[in-house]
Amino acid sequence: MTDPKFNLPRVAIVGRPNVGKSTLLNRLCGSRVAIVEPTAGVTRDRISVPARLSTPWGDRWIEVIDTGGVGIVDRDDLGPHVESQVQTAMQHADLVLFVVDVRDGMTPLDEHVAKLLRGKKIPILVVVNKVEGPSHEWEVEEFRRLGVSNDVFPISAQNGIGLLPLHERLGELLPSAPEEKPDRGRTMKLAVVGRRNAGKSTLTNVLAREERMIVSEIPGTTRDAVDVVFERDGQAFTVIDTAGVRRRSKVEDAIEFFSDARSKKTIRRADVVILLFDVSQKMASVEKSLAKYAVDHHKPVILAANKWDLVGDRTPEDFREYLEAQLPSLSFAPIVYLSAKNKSGVEELLALSNELNTQAGNRVSTGELNRVLEKALEARSPSSKGHRVRLKYATQAEVHPPTFVLFVNDRRLIGKDYLRYLNNRIREELPFSEVPVRIVLRDKHSPEEGRRYEESSR
Repeated sequence: MTDPKFNLPRVAIVGRPNVGKSTLLNRLCGSRVAIVEPTAGVTRDRISVPARLSTPWGDRWIEVIDTGGVGIVDRDDLGPHVESQVQTAMQHADLVLFVVDVRDGMTPLDEHVAKLLRGKKIPILVVVNKVEGPSHEWEVEEFRRLGVSNDVFPISAQNGIGLLPLHERLGELLPSAPEEKPDRGRTMKLAVVGRRNAGKSTLTNVLAREERMIVSEIPGTTRDAVDVVFERDGQAFTVIDTAGVRRRSKVEDAIEFFSDARSKKTIRRADVVILLFDVSQKMASVEKSLAKYAVDHHKPVILAANKWDLVGDRTPEDFREYLEAQLPSLSFAPIVYLSAKNKSGVEELLALSNELNTQAGNRVSTGELNRVLEKALEARSPSSKGHRVRLKYATQAEVHPPTFVLFVNDRRLIGKDYLRYLNNRIREELPFSEVPVRIVLRDKHSPEEGRRYEESSR
């Protein structure tokens, strides 16, 4: 059950909808990982994060797994899918936190969850949530009648009340929990973004080689941005499955607003962005917006043409021309043709992700960089109304993204078109052919440690 590589005991949080499971997850891990919104059924997929427990024996680390509400009936009729994810979480858990709501009292759905838990050969703790005053304390004892555990803990996940006794009991029941967070090393973060129903969750499951995400024909099944850690050939990856993005005018509620915001946050976190799209659908403003956001943040992008098995007689060459016309700012980005459902092209996608991450981490010598830029200036001088642009010096300042600082006589003489030209020349001549690069201009008007004037090709 416990992951032998990362050695964190797994604690699954289960319960009926809207009892505060995601709030408890956020409280245990110390940040807003799961979307919390007063609508039953917000969490659908399994979300797992490391959490630090404060115990009398010092800090201990566990992995906490949030699940969807058992018995959920939502507008998309995904109840059976959610319950399957809950069952899977319990099968792989070392301990279960069964969360109930003191304000609602014991409900038939609580009894249904208790029935699912009876007979499990792992410790189960009943967590009575929303106990925010002495008026509720006497009602806590009612939940012992569920018959799944003698351990009942009154808490308020929202306010952080009653968590220390829960931490202490978790530490007692999970003696293998390490004192320090295991070092997973540098994991490459892959953000899978795209339109709703493009196949993002299917791709995530194939990469992870387990059913971590709910896969359904209903658009918008995934609502959170979910991190899934997996290993391939000794290398650790984190693939981040995101909620499908749609046009702003179609965002219907707070849940989708937060899902969209997290998709963009995911792009910012990523080492490589996989822009996944359904080749049977025309390119829409959603993909163009995501592409622009990734380029604006200088992220390596793979254009992943999913459902390629459905295209008929179209060729990759035809489709490349179409993509270059639709996404001109990503004309340098590689394209992978795949079918996530049939598991074809997925390993190629993973290998290419490694290649782009390597490119984004490359460094070149100052001499080599200056030779390329001087050659570019000789071939094409910027239009400067009689003033000559002189490149005094250039150096590579950073990687991820590759960032180049150019010291010139007057930065105002270099416009966006010419910056785009220099950007292309750097990619053509240096080992950055498929990743965006960032150019920072400085001149005598720029203080040595002051404001940095930044432009980048779009």
